Order: sequence, then C-alpha cells, then structure tokens
Amino acid sequence: VRLVESGGGLVQAGGSLRLSCAASGRTARLYAMGWFRQAPGKEREFVAAITYWSGTRTVYADSVKGRFTISRDNAKNTVYLQMSSLKPEETAVYFCAAPAKQTMSSQIRDYDYWGQGTQVTVSS
Repeated sequence: VRLVESGGGLVQAGGSLRLSCAASGRTARLYAMGWFRQAPGKEREFVAAITYWSGTRTVYADSVKGRFTISRDNAKNTVYLQMSSLKPEETAVYFCAAPAKQTMSSQIRDYDYWGQGTQVTVSS
C-alpha cells in the first residue's frame, strides 16, 4: 500500500486547511486510515482515524475534537483531514498511515504503511 499526502501549506492562525491522502496498491485490504503529526523537536502524535470501507467510525485526539474532521472517498481511494481554527502550535508535518491488521488505533506501533508527510505551518 502506498500513501501520498497533499494539501499542506502556510495558513494564518484561525484559518482552515484540507489535507488529502491518496492510497494505491492493495487498498482492498485496508481496514482503517489515520492521520498523525510531528512538530519540530516533538514526538509523532495521533490526530484522527477512520474506518476505510465498512461503516464510518471515527476517532479523534482530544486536542482536535470539534475542529478537525476526517472523511473518506472510496471512489477516489482518498482520505481527507479538514482542519479549522488552526493554532500556531499545530505547525507540524502531517502524515497519513494505515494498519496492516484490522484495527483502528491511535497508537503509532499499530500502523504499518506511512506516507512521506506534508508540512503544515500555522502563522500567528
């Protein structure tokens, strides 16, 4: 499975941005996909996850609930992360990832496939 993120950029605090993650390869095996982020000098952290095919179950980090929305378009093999009310401290490289197993987790160790990341910079 190959994952390619896009949509990052520079946005002012309070602004919005939509990230995309296009999946290719053996996408029929995907159970879920997630978004993570890594700020400079900090550990990578979970942002949100969504089931990929059956149903629509989502989970969010507490820090983004009510501001970020994860969604998918199976016809395009793409998962999105709509981010609003962005804060400068959310400046980070955002990664999408997918587990090889049938799990939807917030733990990095459960994810096997990773994209290269897309930079999001929030100016104050």
